[in-house]
Amino acid sequence: MRLSRKAIRAGGATILGILATFLMLFPVYWMLANSFETTPEMFSNPVPLVPTQITFEPYMTVFQTQLPHLLTSLEVSIGAACVAILIATPAAYALAHFRLRVTILLVFLLLLSQMIPTVALATPMFLIFNQFGLLNSTLGLILADSTYAVPFAVLILRAFFLSIPYELVQAAFVDGNGEWGAFFRVVLPLIVPGLVTAGVFAFLFAWGDFIYGLTLSTNNTVQPVSLSIYTYIGQFSDYWNNAMAVAVLASIPAAVLLVLFQRYITAGLTAGALKG
Repeated sequence: MRLSRKAIRAGGATILGILATFLMLFPVYWMLANSFETTPEMFSNPVPLVPTQITFEPYMTVFQTQLPHLLTSLEVSIGAACVAILIATPAAYALAHFRLRVTILLVFLLLLSQMIPTVALATPMFLIFNQFGLLNSTLGLILADSTYAVPFAVLILRAFFLSIPYELVQAAFVDGNGEWGAFFRVVLPLIVPGLVTAGVFAFLFAWGDFIYGLTLSTNNTVQPVSLSIYTYIGQFSDYWNNAMAVAVLASIPAAVLLVLFQRYITAGLTAGALKG
């Protein structure tokens, strides 16, 4: 029985998909496997694909030294997400429903801001934050990470606001609500997936930031985990199992967020893409 071209193409696409998935997930597996290996096993030749002696010592060592940095990153990321949502929500609502002549220009500038690399803003931001005493502070890192998260959140939420018929807002006016009353009672409950999407991405932007952490943290008082991993590898380059354990711990919050809010993120991005 001869297979059709369609079946052959489907089989080939499936095989390519499996290979691509393996190539993407193998570094994750290697990170996990090495984090449970002993130091002598790490330097054995060849290194086993599966640890023969599983140990939790790297995690115990790393957890004692890196916990403050993990908490700093958690605080900064939550703060940046809150700032992004608080600023972006009313801004996106205004750009979506207030017919201003400069709306298209403002949206274009927001898109343009996403193309500016953080390394280009790091030095000017260092000079400004130094004048205001915001170096080596959690607030400084929150504000710095918000500069990238806010424009992205505005674009996401504006597309979501555009998907809501303005007749619902007008009906709220008829019921006696003002502009803010209609916003909080009618519009805001309808954009929960958009808020979750913007908040999660703002959190991930701040959690994975390295440039601002490196530039605005001149000592070890306030150091995010992304920077502490870089410092840890430089100081303890012989203990790669500990470095892998740090990487695993740093990956947990992002993985948990994506698993918990996957449904909301998918709904938010899809609604904005289709109707925005």
